[in-house]
Amino acid sequence: MHNAPPVTYPLGRSHFQGVAVLGLWLAGVGVLALWWRAAPAADWRLWTALAAVLAAGVAAGWAWLHSPVGQLHWDGQDWRWESQGYQSGTPVRDLAVALDLQRTMLLRLENQDHATLWLWAGRSTQPERWLDLRRAVHARHRLSPGLMPWDASAPAVMSDFPAQSPSPRSGS
Repeated sequence: MHNAPPVTYPLGRSHFQGVAVLGLWLAGVGVLALWWRAAPAADWRLWTALAAVLAAGVAAGWAWLHSPVGQLHWDGQDWRWESQGYQSGTPVRDLAVALDLQRTMLLRLENQDHATLWLWAGRSTQPERWLDLRRAVHARHRLSPGLMPWDASAPAVMSDFPAQSPSPRSGS
């Protein structure tokens, strides 16, 4: 098995994230409207909930507008994140797919200092490189640059492979 080929993919403000956050915020507004209608009188709890929903909407909108923008690089060995703040590229210690919806992925990047960055990747950003990015983030990466697990030059040790009995359904 080989590692995924090198890929560079631009990441930034996600339309999927914007629509999802707006939908959740509108659901909160809807619940608040139902509560307002059912309440006999507007008391401090209702006003507090209104303030919380408005503050959440402002915070979510600000966070979406100020989403990190940059490029994620896979060179075949290591991941690097490059943005305005890190033009030379920040080495990524760990990259994990938190959510994969086929056309959109939520990625969690962790640098050497254990700082975490959450980024959305969308197919519409660069459709011609989307499958390359998916292969790279889902590939099992080499544990060492030396031998691969199925390398023909590696000495085979039979005790490393468990004995398997033939499957009863293997006759097809």
